[in-house]
Amino acid sequence: MWYVAGWYLLISIGTFAVYGLDKFRAKNGGWRIPEKTLHLLSFAGGWPGALTAQRTFHHKTRKPVFQTVFWLSVLLHVGLWIGWSLRK
Repeated sequence: MWYVAGWYLLISIGTFAVYGLDKFRAKNGGWRIPEKTLHLLSFAGGWPGALTAQRTFHHKTRKPVFQTVFWLSVLLHVGLWIGWSLRK
């Protein structure tokens, strides 16, 4: 079980950093991180880092389609955890 918590922590830290980099590039006219990549990181378990980054950097918070896909990945993870916990 610790490896799962470790994965969530590591992928969340990485996701937070990628959001920060994308925000920096957005402000400075640099090459942007594709939204697909941000969603993939969230789906892979980095959604806590993504949520923290969205709130910290005020990044990707005004795009309804982006937010819909993001929250669907969060609901998927929460649903999987609920389903897993009910099996035990």
